[in-house]
Amino acid sequence: MNELFEYWQLLLIPLFFGLGWAAARVDMRQVVHESRALPRSYFQGLNFLLNEQPDKAIDSFLEVAKVDSQTVELHFALGNLFRRRGETDRAIRMHQNLIDRPDLDDAVRLHALSELGQDFLKSGLLDRAEEIFNKLVGTDLEDEAKRNLLEIYQVEKEWQKAIELARELPDVASQQEVAEFYCELAAGEIMRSRPDSARLHLEAAMQQNRKCVRASLLQGDLLLQEGNLPGAIEAWQRIEQQDPAYLALVAQRLLETYRKLAQRDEGIALLRGYLERYPSLDLLDVVYQLILEGEGSEAAYRLVRDELQRNPTLLGLEKLMSARLPLAAPEIRPDVELAKTIIQGYTKRLSRYRCDNCGFKARQFYWRCPACGGWETYPPRRSEEFDQTL
Repeated sequence: MNELFEYWQLLLIPLFFGLGWAAARVDMRQVVHESRALPRSYFQGLNFLLNEQPDKAIDSFLEVAKVDSQTVELHFALGNLFRRRGETDRAIRMHQNLIDRPDLDDAVRLHALSELGQDFLKSGLLDRAEEIFNKLVGTDLEDEAKRNLLEIYQVEKEWQKAIELARELPDVASQQEVAEFYCELAAGEIMRSRPDSARLHLEAAMQQNRKCVRASLLQGDLLLQEGNLPGAIEAWQRIEQQDPAYLALVAQRLLETYRKLAQRDEGIALLRGYLERYPSLDLLDVVYQLILEGEGSEAAYRLVRDELQRNPTLLGLEKLMSARLPLAAPEIRPDVELAKTIIQGYTKRLSRYRCDNCGFKARQFYWRCPACGGWETYPPRRSEEFDQTL
């Protein structure tokens, strides 16, 4: 019985093979039929892509889009490609042509409208982009439209609108970001000498994020503007509990305020303590300046030398050369100056802040990265210090 079963199994093998061959024939005929229906420009475009000629490939696919009015997906693909390449004018025309077609169903038209808004946003036509995304509110693309509107409000510095919209998008805008929006409002009010309004915005920022360093920094600035110097120092000192890395940003403020209060010794003790606990080139600069003014070149040189031994960096070595120069004997002073000049040539590119998110470097500190738009993505450290912590 088992032998008979195995015999029938053997007979089924050529049958299955024949069925597979027939199915393949049918599939191949379908493929050949469909390929004949495709325009010649389509295959030319594929050939150009395979030969790494993207510009010619795009031109060929454009011909396909002109010949076949049903190629909606090709329109979207080409429009997105133009936008990524920075050819926003061509992207706008591509998506506008889709929107103008009378045979388009509502879902596809909304998609095309959203893509057109993205084109305007990329090209910097923010008013047009905002108008389009506002039209999409209340549709199936509402969430995406609101995310884009939030970005537009931040670029246009419409912080009150950004705050109101952020409340509707808790999964998109974090409490940290909303606190930054309030800080932006407060900074503007401080510039316009409106302390009461600024104080309300800063209180709102702290309610959103108790560890908002910028809010404490601005509170100190506000109190300083009002003449409350001890209060300003107290506000800046709170940063140690929030994030001590940011103390470098207020070191110069603390120095100048202690000078106004004629409390230089208290200022030196505070800042030297910060430098010992939270080493930073910016803190070193401020403490060095204080020691140089109060105790002279020799004490300032010892400070920098000890700090360099503890945290060796090229930027620290440049500071050491500067501290050593006044103490150098006349016959070796030119050599010290030469060494300092050579080191400065290397440290120019190191004395920058770098975004954690995208790597963009800048000579000044930003609360929001000008490249990627991330909030608080700039560590308050120069790029050489940043590299040493990786």
